[in-house]
Amino acid sequence: MRTLEHFPNLVAMFFARAAEKGDAPFLWRKADGAWQPTSWAEAARQVASLATALQALGLKRGDRVMLVAENRPEWCLSDLAIMAAGCVTVPTYVTNTERDHLHILENSGACAIIVSTAKLAKVLMPAVLKSNQGQIVIGIDEMRAPAAGLDFHDWRKLIADHPTDPATAARRADFGRDDLACIIYTSGTGGAPRGVMQHHGAILHNVAGCSAVVAEDFGWGDEVFLSFLPLSHAYEHTGGQHFPIGMGGQIYYSEGLDKLAANIEEVRPTIMFVVPRLFEVLRTRITKAIERQGGLSARLFAAALEIGARRKTGGLRLVDRPKALLVDAVFKPKIAKKFGGRIKAMISGGAPLTPEVGEFFQSLGVTFLQGYGQTEAAPVISCNRPSAGVTMDSVGPPLANTEVRIAADGEILVHGELVMHGYWRNDAETARVLKDGWLHTGDIGEFDAAGRIRITDRKKDLIINDKGENVAPQKVEGMLTLQPEIAQAMIHGDRRPYMVAVIVPDPEWTQEWCARNGDSCRFDRLAENSEYRTALGQAVERVNQDLSVTERIRRFILADAPFAIENEQLTPSLKIRRHILRQVYGERLDALYKG
Repeated sequence: MRTLEHFPNLVAMFFARAAEKGDAPFLWRKADGAWQPTSWAEAARQVASLATALQALGLKRGDRVMLVAENRPEWCLSDLAIMAAGCVTVPTYVTNTERDHLHILENSGACAIIVSTAKLAKVLMPAVLKSNQGQIVIGIDEMRAPAAGLDFHDWRKLIADHPTDPATAARRADFGRDDLACIIYTSGTGGAPRGVMQHHGAILHNVAGCSAVVAEDFGWGDEVFLSFLPLSHAYEHTGGQHFPIGMGGQIYYSEGLDKLAANIEEVRPTIMFVVPRLFEVLRTRITKAIERQGGLSARLFAAALEIGARRKTGGLRLVDRPKALLVDAVFKPKIAKKFGGRIKAMISGGAPLTPEVGEFFQSLGVTFLQGYGQTEAAPVISCNRPSAGVTMDSVGPPLANTEVRIAADGEILVHGELVMHGYWRNDAETARVLKDGWLHTGDIGEFDAAGRIRITDRKKDLIINDKGENVAPQKVEGMLTLQPEIAQAMIHGDRRPYMVAVIVPDPEWTQEWCARNGDSCRFDRLAENSEYRTALGQAVERVNQDLSVTERIRRFILADAPFAIENEQLTPSLKIRRHILRQVYGERLDALYKG
């Protein structure tokens, strides 16, 4: 069995793989209707040349370089080149506002910026001019100098003007595992983003641990990854970029969420990193599509779910076996084809997964592994793996060489090379979460009998009602969004006698309801339609039947609009921002306790 070598830094790992793989394809983009590759050798040449160019511009070891770009080959090449120059990458979300960019520029002290497009530069430049940071600007795509007075350069011309042998660049990269690799700003479900200092060893620890899971449980082969989560998020940065590099894999960059399903069928990935929200949506779409087809497909679909439930609760009866054989032979291959046909595992992280969603895909034959982590741990702490037994209410055992213990109050504590060195320029927050080398995650959990971690809730998100009883909001919200009528939800009830909720109705279900009831589907009218609200209330009541008295939703309001990144009610990794939602809906939610 192949194991990952011990590398001194991320740059050394990349150049070692590039030397091994040579002219084999590495990075893929869709252009003019066809997938176009960049080879490992060409990638190494560009990384080496860009690193030399950055040094020629005056950048020194430890200088911060901001990277503002969508997922594309140049993102990976720029990140590697920044580190190869001895600098520190500061990734930012393409959805950032001017205010977000200004905060990160001033907090990080970035002296240079790589930006991909004129459209992104338009939002970025006002922040640059206000901050007096990032005065060196490098444009990836062809664009005019975005603002007067800046030292502006063309990305491709810099590479062409500074040809460098990859072996030379590799020798210059003499920094160690403890040296800072990047500052990743947490998208934050509350408050201003904080810069997490990830050192080379932290990410390499993650890469080695994840590689061991694949090698031991699935076999290490010619891995193909499809990158679609934001690379500025620690989950995709490690899982969708450095992990594939460590495994010598190929990375395809998705054309976007709207084309993701088609990209999966074309690319046929072997490993994908996903977030639970995507699979909640896919679950709804698959269910509706098969219900529309009816006939044999619908019967086999129902049989697959029934057999999956029986396997979970104690195994198949003798009478179930012919049906199981039919499902395995006829139905599951069709589902597998929708996912490309060669998926080893889809790894869910970034937010808690509702167990029913995972069990749904397992029943359809998709190997679905839930992981757990935080940006502060580079970010993977644990992951389910078949050899340890996969359960959807756990996030698996810790990665190799990762210590996890449960504090007296139930908080999960983590120790090992994966733990960050602290928050950039924020000693107070660093001292709060790092104590004697242990990361205090803020998550509540426990170990099951098999040594797998089970997360019960986020410590700071626990709702404590007026009787002192705890309610885990993510559990209740996950159950609400499993209902076909409900797309999104947030519950509320801290120091209150009962739980209330703000609900985003599912748009497809709403259209169908309007068609059945002869309504024009104007939402301003629907919100006041008693029959429409009653239908939604019935969905809430179905959930309440499976909740304790303390957890049950007594009353709800309808959201003005879906929770979205654009209105700042979702983080870029699709977690709800509770503090923003409370600002928007707090008075209306509080009013539910009156009268």
